Amino acid sequence: MKKATNQIMLITYSDSMGRSIKELTEVLDTYIKDAIGGVHLLPFFPSSGDRGFAPMTYREVDPAFGDWDDVKNLSERYYLMYDYMINHISAQSEYYKDFLEKKDTSKYKDLFIRYKDFWQNGEPTEQDVDAIYKRKPRAPYTVAHFADGTEEKVWCTFDEEQIDINVKSETSKRFIRDNLEWLARNGAAIIRLDAFAYATKKAGTSCFFIEPEVWDLIKECEDILKPFGTIILPEIHEHYTMQQKIESHGLPVYDFALPMLLLHGIYYGDSKYLKHWFEICPRNQYTTLDTHDGIGVVDVRDLLPDEEIEKTREHLYSRGANVKKIYSTAAYNNLDIYQINCTYYSALGDDDNAYLLARAVQFFAPGIPQVYYVGMLAGANDIELLEKTKVGRNINRHYYTKEEVAKEVERPVVKKLLSLMRFRNSHPAFNGQFLVEDSSGSELIIRRRNGGHEAVLKADLKGKTFTVSYTDNGNEKELSL
Repeated sequence: MKKATNQIMLITYSDSMGRSIKELTEVLDTYIKDAIGGVHLLPFFPSSGDRGFAPMTYREVDPAFGDWDDVKNLSERYYLMYDYMINHISAQSEYYKDFLEKKDTSKYKDLFIRYKDFWQNGEPTEQDVDAIYKRKPRAPYTVAHFADGTEEKVWCTFDEEQIDINVKSETSKRFIRDNLEWLARNGAAIIRLDAFAYATKKAGTSCFFIEPEVWDLIKECEDILKPFGTIILPEIHEHYTMQQKIESHGLPVYDFALPMLLLHGIYYGDSKYLKHWFEICPRNQYTTLDTHDGIGVVDVRDLLPDEEIEKTREHLYSRGANVKKIYSTAAYNNLDIYQINCTYYSALGDDDNAYLLARAVQFFAPGIPQVYYVGMLAGANDIELLEKTKVGRNINRHYYTKEEVAKEVERPVVKKLLSLMRFRNSHPAFNGQFLVEDSSGSELIIRRRNGGHEAVLKADLKGKTFTVSYTDNGNEKELSL
């Protein structure tokens, strides 16, 4: 099993580049090789919904994707990141089914959050509901129908297939420990705590990122994983100051602000807001332009003025390729108004030059870059899959066959991107300092320096052009793409 390194991480589902983990490994070995060092293998466990994010168990690999031997084989080639849904478990899991069957005699009865125990009178007041940071237009619950004919409300933040876990109970603490240890023993170099900020709940509060409880929860996870050398990566889409706060506690974070800031910079040829973010952003972070979700908007609040955020959104819808506002609405099963459903390539109008420029900036930014599989193949919006499923996020979730990958990697934009990725992975300068030079207008100059090694990005956001120069054995060269 490989440990995490400062090399680009691919984000992919098990069946998105080939039909299984085995075929994914073949694709990577054949076409990608040293362009990546790691793989964020999105949930590969048996699941009842949300493309894997409603896991029934962490002990099994979904047979449609392969088995643990396939995962182990991949972990020997690339460092792996797994998702752990600390906030919830599937409604089809043995744990919830046992609870529904046996109710108060179930050994898992304390694994879930029962409204009758959580709220003072068994129900939240109107003020309680208003205070909750929620994903639904009402109190977050679903109704548990027990085998004895009774029913009661249990906490359910997301889809009804995702039942929230009571992380405070001893039953849940054992459950978390057992699962985290299992994942760490089975190839996880990094564990992403999905939706962790929703896991800490307290009556009369927002029930989101509640302090100090949230730090206690993370500390418990850290203590469990420390003997294995497995890294924790908390996942949260919110105001950038939350990422800064998490980093101040010694944890890596996500840079979810970069995608919108970079779109704004390229759309309007203005590097001002981007440079300001680079001055203050966390250094211990994983950068993204695209993920399995949409392009985040809430993450950039106060880094861009409100009018600039709205202007950028409107520009994306009017000049992006094959993207419409309706794709990010309830009409396409999306109630998350804080994300835009679109591939990053199409957000830039399927423009090869603009796209390569965006990736160059990401690779020079502080932190370890993550590249989503659609982005690695410079994928355009998949309107056919979107309309077939009526799921907004599927616009950015194309299923590539091995044959399609073989064809896509021959496109000039993909060849250049892979060359840029290999350079980012191999040059020693990226293990050192990050410096942004003073410049104005559309010019952006970033230096990465490590001892006598240096790499310099000179970009013109307005002209959508850039150059990369670097030292090689004391000689200065320019990267040819």
